[in-house]
Amino acid sequence: MSGAPGADPVTVARERLGTLAQTDVLLGPMTTYRVGGPAALFVEPASDDDLVAVADAVRASGLAVLVVGNGSNMLVADHGFRGIAVRLGEAYTRIEIDGTLVRAGGAALLPVVARRTATSGLRGFEWAVGVPGSIGGAVRMNAGGHGSDMAAVLRRVRLFDLANGDHGVVPVDHLALAYRSSSIVPTQVVLWAELALRVGDRAEAEAEINEIVRWRRANQPGGANAGSVFTNPADDSAGRLIDVSGCKGWRVGSAEVSRKHANFIQADEGGSADDVWALMRRVQNRVAGVTGVRLRPETRLVGFDEAAMEPSE
Repeated sequence: MSGAPGADPVTVARERLGTLAQTDVLLGPMTTYRVGGPAALFVEPASDDDLVAVADAVRASGLAVLVVGNGSNMLVADHGFRGIAVRLGEAYTRIEIDGTLVRAGGAALLPVVARRTATSGLRGFEWAVGVPGSIGGAVRMNAGGHGSDMAAVLRRVRLFDLANGDHGVVPVDHLALAYRSSSIVPTQVVLWAELALRVGDRAEAEAEINEIVRWRRANQPGGANAGSVFTNPADDSAGRLIDVSGCKGWRVGSAEVSRKHANFIQADEGGSADDVWALMRRVQNRVAGVTGVRLRPETRLVGFDEAAMEPSE
């Protein structure tokens, strides 16, 4: 870390970032849980030059960096994040279509891309209309649903590493995409992703989108949640395991296991992220005790002891 010996890392980073950085910005409202504490520094890059400035501040200060995305799969602890939180700005929401190839900015929302491609008579991305995340977050976790996922359509991405400033275009076969995972590390941000879709009938594509939206509303709860809390174990469903373990309706403070879908936890308005975390651990322990299966979190946990959620040896 550069700067004067003993200098406060947040101060060092803030001086490097200047007017790009905001201080003590609440991250909770940027997530679909709507709960959670502040980031010491928050930056919304409007250009690649801004990203370079963030990387310089990270190197100079030694602070951790957090890519927020659309916050649809993230739980931030009530005490917040003492680092630099980054959410791509409007410049990274652009969607370009050339034949069957679609280049979508890392900040573009999945439902927007799904509807835009369907309107253009392209098929293969309809499933994404029900996922309230961004393209970048979807690539990082290989998001999916309704029988498909990002790996089925992704061809290449442009990555920028906020830890060191490295950047470049990476083909899909270098991303190690697997069930809800990839080789993309937390300091890397997806600037754009290229999708290869297929020509189809616009009316059929839009009808499929409408059916997915109808199914989601009928089978999944609304309100403040982050979708599936735990990944599905092999040949089973996390929701089924939670249900048979008797956890539906369980509550810890301001957090409750949904009575509509057991693999969703809902947070009360003005609630506590720490309550959600405590309920996750309680459910995980109960399922392990009843079924012998130790569920793994799908939710990205910020500011919590993630090791506490891992199976003990």
